[in-house]
Amino acid sequence: MSQMLKSSGAMAVATMVSRVLGLVREIVYAAFLGVGWIADAFFTAFMIPNLFRRLLGEGALTAAFIPAFKEKEKLAGEQEMWRAANAVISGLIVVAAGVVLVAVVGITVALALGESKTWDLSEEGAKGVLMLQLLRVMAPYLLFVCVAAILIGILNARGHFFIPAFSSALLNVVMIASVLWLAPRMGLKLEQQVFGLAIGVLVAGIVQAVFQLPLLTKEGFRYRWVTPWKNETVQRVVRQMIPGAIGVAAFQINIAITYGFAFWVGDDIISSFNYAVRLMELPQGLFGISLATYLLPTLSGLAAEKKYPEFRSTLGQGLGYVFFVNLLASVMLLVLAEPIIRLLFEHRRFDAYDTSRAALALVWLAPGLVAFSMVNILARAFYALGDLKTPMKVSVFCLVVNAVLAVALVWQFRQAGLAAANTATSIVNVSLLLFALRKKLAKLEFADLVRHTPGLLGAALVAGAVAWLVLRLWTARFGYNSLVLQFWQTFLPITAATTVYFAVSFWLKVPYARDVLALARRRSAT
Repeated sequence: MSQMLKSSGAMAVATMVSRVLGLVREIVYAAFLGVGWIADAFFTAFMIPNLFRRLLGEGALTAAFIPAFKEKEKLAGEQEMWRAANAVISGLIVVAAGVVLVAVVGITVALALGESKTWDLSEEGAKGVLMLQLLRVMAPYLLFVCVAAILIGILNARGHFFIPAFSSALLNVVMIASVLWLAPRMGLKLEQQVFGLAIGVLVAGIVQAVFQLPLLTKEGFRYRWVTPWKNETVQRVVRQMIPGAIGVAAFQINIAITYGFAFWVGDDIISSFNYAVRLMELPQGLFGISLATYLLPTLSGLAAEKKYPEFRSTLGQGLGYVFFVNLLASVMLLVLAEPIIRLLFEHRRFDAYDTSRAALALVWLAPGLVAFSMVNILARAFYALGDLKTPMKVSVFCLVVNAVLAVALVWQFRQAGLAAANTATSIVNVSLLLFALRKKLAKLEFADLVRHTPGLLGAALVAGAVAWLVLRLWTARFGYNSLVLQFWQTFLPITAATTVYFAVSFWLKVPYARDVLALARRRSAT
């Protein structure tokens, strides 16, 4: 069993817990805030620090830092490695604290000036004031999420993946607790209680950073101030972080752009598309991002030692695993889009019409799942080689392609048009990255993946047909008029299709099936 699969499997467990808790958090938020100007103010204020969490925590900062950290470890020894880490952390604290200070002072001055002129007491004016007040409370979260990203990167580079991944679950627990315990103690009115949620965001950031320290201490890390201004590692990280943010966060930026277009077209487009995206992010995060996170320090170490045959082999193996797992997930989301969305979301204000709209978006998003996940891995291959410009250029080009397609398709096909634009863009993205990587490495060792791709596509086709047949038979015999029936309507086709997919893959002697099943057996035995 390869270390790659074991480590990414551990991350997948932690990521799954985090994703489930994230879903619970959204449910709790919705129940507490409802819909209205107070909810608008909170989510608008939360969008800024949360965007930093996704950009930094999910890759940009660590993508720039880990290769430099691994290079120091391989070429200069542990003492210089820890010195480089401390220099980056010192510089990060100064810059992030400065940004937070400017933001807090700026917001405070804006509120004071507005108060002296008497704020507009209409709903729009009150919403703007509340949004700024909440943002002022949450602004320091930026500092802690940046520090947490570096600490997580250090642990990943040292071969630890479960604890860093699990810290996101802890973040969600703190946010949920802020709704259930802290917010009711902030006052009697909702506009007072919502500050409990803002404080919860800040505390969650602190907890996520502090949670890494015991394991870091065990590894030998001790924070010491190191002047960052002329440090070569700091300069390298700064140069590479900005283009890295674009490369790693291409999917999130694509979604943000399409939201902007869809806002003016219709009322149900963004919400329907959003639910579909959330379901897409589950398998993408569970395995695709987990595997990509493992591969960055691994590939960085191989690149630093100039072991390029091993580099190509490891990359090919990683792409094979993500193709095998997410191909099945893609087919399940495509065939079972409607029953999955009905089971998860069709409650209270989310009716059958909403299910059909969201399912339509998911049907068009699902074929792009494999490409979405491969982009994460290929981008990190470039980062490991010290090349952040190529994935940045590809991402910028793909953002333009996505914007053009979204504008062309959303007017007529609404949420399905947005989904189709994202799927097509992801396929273009992965194709360009593969082409550029082949030029950079002279050759790619994807022989196993290429040889087994026709068989896996056939296995996926058979699995999809089995899922469709079981779904039709269950619906005709039992229907879906209760939550229990909806569960079995979804679970039975997934179980049958997964069994068939693995059976056909074993019959075709696909090595990825053997490795994934062996990992599952190992996990269940421990």
